[in-house]
Amino acid sequence: MSDVIVLEDVTKRYGNEEVVKNASMHVKEGEIYGFLGPNGAGKTTVMKLILNLAKPDCGNIRVFGDPVLPDSYTYLRYVGNLIETPCFYEKLSAGRNLRLHCEYMGIYEEGRIEQALEQVGLQGCEKKIVGKFSLGMKQRLGIARALLAKPKLLLLDEPINGLDPVGIRQTRDLLVHLKEACGTTILISSHIISEIEQLADTVGVINKGRMLREMPMEEIRREAVQYLEVHVNDVRKAAIALEERYGRLNYKIISDSGLRIYQDLPFDEISRLLVQAGVAILNMGSKNDTLEDYFFGMLGEDGE
Repeated sequence: MSDVIVLEDVTKRYGNEEVVKNASMHVKEGEIYGFLGPNGAGKTTVMKLILNLAKPDCGNIRVFGDPVLPDSYTYLRYVGNLIETPCFYEKLSAGRNLRLHCEYMGIYEEGRIEQALEQVGLQGCEKKIVGKFSLGMKQRLGIARALLAKPKLLLLDEPINGLDPVGIRQTRDLLVHLKEACGTTILISSHIISEIEQLADTVGVINKGRMLREMPMEEIRREAVQYLEVHVNDVRKAAIALEERYGRLNYKIISDSGLRIYQDLPFDEISRLLVQAGVAILNMGSKNDTLEDYFFGMLGEDGE
């Protein structure tokens, strides 16, 4: 698959502050790319650079194989986006807001507005005034606006902000449909890591303006560490019993009641040991590292 988005050693400064530092990124055609990072890490700025809403101080950006130059705008007719909080004419209807966007973008397909509203679960809301919409409805409307041009590339910055669980699931299903049925390439950021884990083909982690790593989700899952997670009534007592029995045991206390054991030890042996030590086991089970573990591991290596 070819790369739809390429960043090579891109830096962006605002005043004396480098908000993006020598960042490189590769988003492949037809994939969902999950973009993770703490607040202020540079995710939104990178998206603005891709959309030519901000100009890099150095480095190269290519979209659809062509360099993004200061006067490059033609490619944007094939790109839909939702960046930060979507803005609308509050006193106009949802349909009128989308119609104005269609006129601005030169979109004249009959029924496209109704179709976009239906895609995001806002069917029947075309004549409703946007100022009366909830935060979640405005977020859905922002996604609908991004879909109007049937984009080849979709950039979504925290698209499930303000959505209820039903809206989150509908949005997830919509993005999977766009990828599988339409071949849309999607770059999505979200603070809900479990959603990215369900959606993404590739994950990129950015922190303090620097891209730490890009990695396919399949590879993250393959590298996931398996461990035994035990929750007890007295975690310190449990730790002492384990150390007395096994010596240098690879384990970590994760909470007031929980610990993780990273060595392959039989369930029944651990259970028997803790019970004999007078420790009550609340629950115990085998688990694998999640994307959240991977993400915080990356930040830990970066000094967070």
